[in-house]
Amino acid sequence: MAPGRFILGLALSALIGGLAFRLGALTRDGWLGAVLVGTAVFGFGGWPWAFLLIAFFVSASAFTHYGSNRKAATVQEFAKGGPRDLGQALANGGIGAGLAILWGLFPHPALWWMFAGSMAAVTADTWATEIGLLSRHPPRRILDGKIVPPGTSGAITLEGTIAAGLGALGIGILAVGLSPVDGSLGMALRVGLAGWLGALLDSFLGATVQRIYWCDRCGKETERPIHRCGQPARPLRGWRWLNNDGVNALAALAGALGMLIL
Repeated sequence: MAPGRFILGLALSALIGGLAFRLGALTRDGWLGAVLVGTAVFGFGGWPWAFLLIAFFVSASAFTHYGSNRKAATVQEFAKGGPRDLGQALANGGIGAGLAILWGLFPHPALWWMFAGSMAAVTADTWATEIGLLSRHPPRRILDGKIVPPGTSGAITLEGTIAAGLGALGIGILAVGLSPVDGSLGMALRVGLAGWLGALLDSFLGATVQRIYWCDRCGKETERPIHRCGQPARPLRGWRWLNNDGVNALAALAGALGMLIL
């Protein structure tokens, strides 16, 4: 844990975060979140850890911008759409940053693969959401397969589910290629599976316990306590404390724990 590596990590994360801020991928406090996560990951983990984090961030930002005009109306139903803020940055990268810190203090091969599983889960979740929003077919609720409007929490599409698997597997392959410990194709598949299952857990939590609201004026479900029409929305279901950021963090944790089990 050389001091120079922390300084370099701070500089690189500030530079990448600043560029993302200028491109509209991060809010100002999201930039701060990227610096906190990036500095911890690079400072305690080094280049392999940083490259895996960057792979998630760059691919997530690219898919968020892809087809943004077609997705604009639906995204407004989400608690957070558009540029990622501090909460989203910490929800997606906080588990990984914690694992990097543990690696710096007590290096163990399992921590690397848990980090890979965490990154695979958040990548899979983001790819599934962004690609799923462009699907020509309506999404179906993960619990019972019922057709629901686009943007409904806990809904999935075939395209999004496939994208989730590809994103998670891509992180798995990168994790093997970058691995500071021994790796194999089998480990790449395990990372992909852990990430894919983490993304499915995200959808399950969104359909069951995430806090969801209902706008009486528009007759629509939303993740926002104040609907886009300006009308205060009333609680419909879910735990009061579990918002979208909490669900994303739990999915990241599931990806890490899934790799520990696998």
